[in-house]
Amino acid sequence: MSIVDDQVRRLDAFLDKFQINTAYSRSSSFTDNELEAQVAAADATAKDGSTTAKLKTLVRGLSTTSSSRPVLSRRPTQGIASADDADLAWLAAGKATVQTYGLILNSLLEQTIPLSESIWYWDDVLGSYSRTALYTIQTSPQKFWRHAQEVYEDTKGKIRNRIGLQQSAHDAQTSIMNHWREFYGLVQSSIRERTLVHARTSILSPFALSRMEARRKQNNVKKLRETNATAIGLLVDEGLTFQPFDDEYKATVARLDKMQLQSTIAKSVSLLDSVLRHATAIDNSISEFEDNIFASVEADPEFISLSEAGESTTNPSRLATRLLQILDRQLPEQERGCARMSVEFGKPSRLVRYWIPTVLLLVSGTTILRILVNRRADIIQWFQDLGGTVRDFWLNWVIDPTKKLIGTIRHDEQSEIAIMSKESLTADRDSLERMVVDFAVAHPNNGIKYTEPQIDELRAKVREGDLSPVLRAYEREMQSPIRSAITGHLVQTLLIQIQKTKVDVEVAIGGIDSLLKSQELLFGFVGIAPGVLISYFVAQWLRNSFGSRKGIRSSKKKGETVRVLRNIDRTLNNSIPTPNGLLSYKDHGLLLCEVNVLRRRAALVLPGNVQREFFEDLNDLMDIRIGVARQIKVLERIRWAYSKWFR
Repeated sequence: MSIVDDQVRRLDAFLDKFQINTAYSRSSSFTDNELEAQVAAADATAKDGSTTAKLKTLVRGLSTTSSSRPVLSRRPTQGIASADDADLAWLAAGKATVQTYGLILNSLLEQTIPLSESIWYWDDVLGSYSRTALYTIQTSPQKFWRHAQEVYEDTKGKIRNRIGLQQSAHDAQTSIMNHWREFYGLVQSSIRERTLVHARTSILSPFALSRMEARRKQNNVKKLRETNATAIGLLVDEGLTFQPFDDEYKATVARLDKMQLQSTIAKSVSLLDSVLRHATAIDNSISEFEDNIFASVEADPEFISLSEAGESTTNPSRLATRLLQILDRQLPEQERGCARMSVEFGKPSRLVRYWIPTVLLLVSGTTILRILVNRRADIIQWFQDLGGTVRDFWLNWVIDPTKKLIGTIRHDEQSEIAIMSKESLTADRDSLERMVVDFAVAHPNNGIKYTEPQIDELRAKVREGDLSPVLRAYEREMQSPIRSAITGHLVQTLLIQIQKTKVDVEVAIGGIDSLLKSQELLFGFVGIAPGVLISYFVAQWLRNSFGSRKGIRSSKKKGETVRVLRNIDRTLNNSIPTPNGLLSYKDHGLLLCEVNVLRRRAALVLPGNVQREFFEDLNDLMDIRIGVARQIKVLERIRWAYSKWFR
């Protein structure tokens, strides 16, 4: 639903309310006898005439009872040409005018909004030399074809003149070779003349000519956009501006209000006609366009005013006929003219913009296909290797670490981290204990044998790392190492100390092993993290590239909404208000175009329960009666109130 639908629905509701209030005011002014006479006369008219019933049916058909289609098609205005009931005829004419008004506004909006894309396109072309060069290459075949057509038409005209001269002189004996020479000479002459015609522009480079052409087209598109925006502003500000109806008006005032309503309808029809006739005149300035519209409306013979007798001088059937002419002839002509100028001055067609990659694809297509066929086996092998790599990565870096992590969580013995066997330290410590005890018993200090309590005490010291008996013997043996190595116990003491070193290393490793086991879950997560992260990012890339693009579309819609808000802010801040502090017709039309786009974009971004409040703020933004300063404040309110959904 657009702003035009709301406007049409509001005007249609006003006409219905005006009819009800007028009927109530008229009935309240009659006495009981007069009211009975009026009712009897109305019943008799309803029984005898079928025109009244047709008018009622037409009025119901023109009413905007549907919320999905408040603006009807272009044909329901037929049927008002013959009317016996003046009030019903004027009501039908008013509703038909409202529908025509909505159709024209919709058409102008649909024509104006896409012009911004053409302006942005020409900005890109003029913004960089590379884009200008690309545009020059893209349009070169079209320019060459146009030049060839001019040469062809010029040569054809000269040949016709030449043949006429030959026939008048009865020169029919010229050989075929002479004809070809003459034809070649005429073509050369035409090309030379066309070159002389373009001599002024030939001193410029093709890039400079392309930039001049792009700038000229951009200016024309801007003029067309401003003209259409001014037309929209004129229709909204000056068309169907009904005076507010007060329920407390008396019967005499109600009659006057009816005349004002009829005058407004006739003036609006004239305004619609005048706007459509002048909408494609982009050579005039905006002020001249507005002056022409107002002068045409004031000079319109159908424009009515209240006569001294308080009667209208215009028949609603003539207005209906004029509405049909507007819909059948003037609106299609205006649409064709605007479409023609959009094609002429807008961004080039897709054929012009994409013929270069299309030609390159067609030229290189056979080569690419031949390469694919010749390297078929290699390509298949590449895909197989890629599939095997993906499979091995998934199994070895995602599945297996996940299984180990689950086992760690469950305290599975097979999943425990260990850098040494469980019973290794116990066996080496027991062996060291036996070796030290046997050495001490076999070689007691001072020749005194160890008793059982002393042996138990020695075992306890060995468990704590005390090897005093062995070290004392080692010190004695080191006094004569060579002799002790041959006949003594030096080798045995060295081996015991090696065993002691082995036990110490295992104790240290056991401490490290205990530390690793305490952080076993952390190491499990660290082991699985790389594979999971790589898989996640690859899945995200695949989903964004080949899967659902809902997220990208949503982000794009939000970006477009912010862009429209920026355009509205620029329109309001760059506008030149009238002496009353209101927007001009052109700025108001540009504002309505941007608001219409914003409304469509916001309907795709905002949730349903927020849209009602957003539409209320948009209505405040479009209300030019509050002034430009307050409109800017409304725009700021929209920015901070709905930034959650626009960012």
